[in-house]
Amino acid sequence: MDVSVREDREVTVVALAGELDAASSPLVSESLEKLLATGRQRFVIDLVGVSVVDSSGLSTLVRFFKRVRSGGGRLRLVGLQRPVRRVFELTRLDRAFDIDGAVAEAVRAFGGAG
Repeated sequence: MDVSVREDREVTVVALAGELDAASSPLVSESLEKLLATGRQRFVIDLVGVSVVDSSGLSTLVRFFKRVRSGGGRLRLVGLQRPVRRVFELTRLDRAFDIDGAVAEAVRAFGGAG
């Protein structure tokens, strides 16, 4: 699993590539928690490079979503490929997360700085 991070208009964009599964979830979770510990509050997780998400991967995203929200932050997902989107639909997590088609769209959804 590759994890890359960049800032776009005061929004932290985390791009994941590979399979988000039991093997990669600990690395992803650790990376996300480190970002949260720096005080960041606005996140976009780009899943365009993710081909598979299993229950461990979903759990990682749900835990992070809850941690961000409990700290007053916001999280949006983007780029769900068809198999990944299907998992979100089957688990009804597509109703819990804000999901956008592209990073630029998600960043705009956060509005102004702050």
